[in-house]
Amino acid sequence: MILQALNDYYHRKQAADGDSIAPEGFEFKEIPFLIVLKSDGSVLTVRDTREGEGKARRAKTYTVPKAVKRTVGIAANLLWDNAEYTLALPCEGRETSAEDLAKRHAAFKQRLDKDLSGCDDAGLSALRAFLQSLDLVALAAFPAFADVQASNGNVSFQLAGESELIANRLTLVERLQQTPEPAAEGSADGVRCLVSGEMDELARLHDSIKGVWGAQTAGANIVSFNLAAFNSYGKTQGGNAQVGKKAATNYAAALNALLHKDSKQRVQVGDASTVFWASKPDTPAESLFAMFAGTTGDAPDAGTKLVSSLYASVNNGAYQAEDGNERFYVLGLAPNAARLSVRFWYAAPIKEFALHIHQYFQDVEIDLPAYEKRRFFSLYQLLRSIALLGEAKNIPPNIAGETLRAIVSGLPLPAALLNMAVMRCRAERQVTPPRASLIKACLTRQARLDHQPEHTLTMSLNLEDTRPAYRLGRLFAALERIQTDAMGDVNSGIRDRYYGSASASPASIFGVLLKNANNHLGKLKPGIATNHRKLLGEVMDGLDDLPTQMPLAQQGLFAIGYYHQIQAFYASKSSPETNTAIA
Repeated sequence: MILQALNDYYHRKQAADGDSIAPEGFEFKEIPFLIVLKSDGSVLTVRDTREGEGKARRAKTYTVPKAVKRTVGIAANLLWDNAEYTLALPCEGRETSAEDLAKRHAAFKQRLDKDLSGCDDAGLSALRAFLQSLDLVALAAFPAFADVQASNGNVSFQLAGESELIANRLTLVERLQQTPEPAAEGSADGVRCLVSGEMDELARLHDSIKGVWGAQTAGANIVSFNLAAFNSYGKTQGGNAQVGKKAATNYAAALNALLHKDSKQRVQVGDASTVFWASKPDTPAESLFAMFAGTTGDAPDAGTKLVSSLYASVNNGAYQAEDGNERFYVLGLAPNAARLSVRFWYAAPIKEFALHIHQYFQDVEIDLPAYEKRRFFSLYQLLRSIALLGEAKNIPPNIAGETLRAIVSGLPLPAALLNMAVMRCRAERQVTPPRASLIKACLTRQARLDHQPEHTLTMSLNLEDTRPAYRLGRLFAALERIQTDAMGDVNSGIRDRYYGSASASPASIFGVLLKNANNHLGKLKPGIATNHRKLLGEVMDGLDDLPTQMPLAQQGLFAIGYYHQIQAFYASKSSPETNTAIA
């Protein structure tokens, strides 16, 4: 299913926009150095294609023939490679013998003769003439040559007066894309491809997938059988997965394009490199997914219009239209030695995906402080808020993938998510807006799945919610406000000293806090003290017995009550809902 969806995506992108995905037999590659040749093979210049400053400096990306799988042996790429292969250049900091350099350069020239023999092309003739009379001393006169030697970067070739590489000249592209006759059924390598359903030559080795965070830089595989324990029925390598060469090339090209660092259809969710696409081009669901899951949520207004349109379309039934039956795909990949593990896979009609995302936005929506110009936090920001030191690298590996799977599938959020959010609030003695949003989502979703609509949490302060944990959270916020009004900002207020114990074992601490509050009220002006007493009376009405211990879900409810009451204190006094709370 995964390979078939990727193969279909490749064909769709090729038909719609050939520039966004590499053509068959080619790949996109950053080429930092170009040697510009005259028609007789002499060198016009050596170009450095890198732009930017420092670590942000990046080379220009070109379409080049697909790279070979290189392990410990010598194998050359066609029409491009590193400086050791293309120029037999001994590079700084690399201990490569003269004999090995000669073998690598010879392999580069032999690859040209093997794959492009008899090909009549002016660019290829110039390249062959250059290689025949290679002069490193003459090349050293060009300023960029020093960087070539220092970096051993990829080198390719260009004909003077042209903007494309020699590798992209039409004659050579047509030669490299000549389609061989499909292998006959019953022949040694002729198989019925399980992806396309057509006869093709068996792909014994599949192309490497690059761009997965934490995986080998040379690439890793989704389909790979490199040990006897993985084989079955006497088959070896790709014989255990009957995929044709065309389909294997296509799905790898599609996935590499989706994983490319500049791709707008790729987000990093924890340790899972996540890509997403729809079966139909220009689908709003792709932009919506990128907004809610992505790491680009720092723009205050990012996605607001998308979310608004989603609410409208779900409410008016737009996603029940024909386009809603198009499928939406989400694939999460994580590193696993030389292979990639599929962390999660989601495939469903767009209308189903839209309903689940609509549900998610309802779950996480909460009143935010005035300084927050956004309406929602991205999943990345929510997860980072519960990580140690607020750093993405400290997000537990499995939690991100499980959370994303739950959201797109409409399943309960992981229990560990609520635990981490509550524990982080207790550890830092602070209920931040992202943590409050996440806790609300966990509790609200569980209430809905348990068919307890009366336990669904509201966006803002709910004066009708009489659950003890919620009221105790409000009470703690009211007591903190009394202390602030009486004493101003103090180095260690009741939140810093008592939040953890008040949320976990209220009976042991609220007696002390209420006694201290009476002392603070005596220091306030009569009118202000009266308003505080009214609020305390309203919150504590019906709150008879204080729980000795509160389980995790109740601690989460305490945090929401505290957060809602704090936001009510700062809300506009024109709001009828909050007038009672801040009277």
